[in-house]
Amino acid sequence: MTTAPTKPARSLTRAPDTGQEPARRKRRNGKQLLAIWLFLVPAAVLGLYFKFIPMVEGIRLSFFKVQPFLGDVFVGLDNYISVLTDARFMEALGHTVVLGVTQTLGALVVGFALALLLEGQARSLWILRTTIFLPVVTALAVVGEIWRILYFPTADGPLNSILGWLGLGPLQFLNGTDTALWSIAVVGIWSGAPYNMVIILAGLTGVDRSLYESAGVDGATIWQRLRYITLPALRPSLVIVLTLAAIRSLRSFTEVYVLTGGGPAGSTEVWMTRMYSLGFQRNDIGVASAAAVLLLVVTLLLTLGTQLLGKRKAAL
Repeated sequence: MTTAPTKPARSLTRAPDTGQEPARRKRRNGKQLLAIWLFLVPAAVLGLYFKFIPMVEGIRLSFFKVQPFLGDVFVGLDNYISVLTDARFMEALGHTVVLGVTQTLGALVVGFALALLLEGQARSLWILRTTIFLPVVTALAVVGEIWRILYFPTADGPLNSILGWLGLGPLQFLNGTDTALWSIAVVGIWSGAPYNMVIILAGLTGVDRSLYESAGVDGATIWQRLRYITLPALRPSLVIVLTLAAIRSLRSFTEVYVLTGGGPAGSTEVWMTRMYSLGFQRNDIGVASAAAVLLLVVTLLLTLGTQLLGKRKAAL
């Protein structure tokens, strides 16, 4: 009877710790950390100069009556009271909420449907995904001009021509007080859905495919697979999509300004356009700064609320 050779006992023992290896590893980590911070310095300097310093200056101005060449006068919370008691600001807040909810939910549903339809590795799907993603990389001013042409109110306008073939219209998309806000919401959904699609597609790559096979063996329907497998697996991605879409909707400005400028009769005036008109047309910088600070606070609260809700749902 033969026995298998055993490994010498000395090979199983660790080399004596002289303290040099941890010190070498610590120096290497220190150099890597230094390199990371050196790469971050240019972005940090630009962000500090163009974002955080103006932000702090805006907060300071929100407590002053700004008078160029005459000196600013401290007014405390008067600017905030002016914002919160201004009927036009409250009306703009209502339009912002309607626009934000419509655009957020619409872009989420459309983006989710696009992600399900375009999931896969085929080359043709890559071409389609790239084509659909184009609105995201197009400047919002250009998007607004394109849709302003599409919404041309006469019977020979592009969209009204299609409605004419169906025996409908023509509609005053941007000229009617009842239709202008919804027309802008469609533009927001059109430009935001492809961005959501990309995030959801990234989330779909992490779904365990064996679960679908097991569900198919058990006779689960497509809706049941979607509800009990896909949606729970996509919860982190959906939280990100909701957070970004809500913030983007609160900051709606360019498309509103290009399409309607806040009209007709103030029916599409949102928080950002009201703030712009106060700051750069009426030159009331203090009140406009207070409105900007309130928008910042609401955005932070909305972001934190969405994150906490997502974590609570994940813990259940």
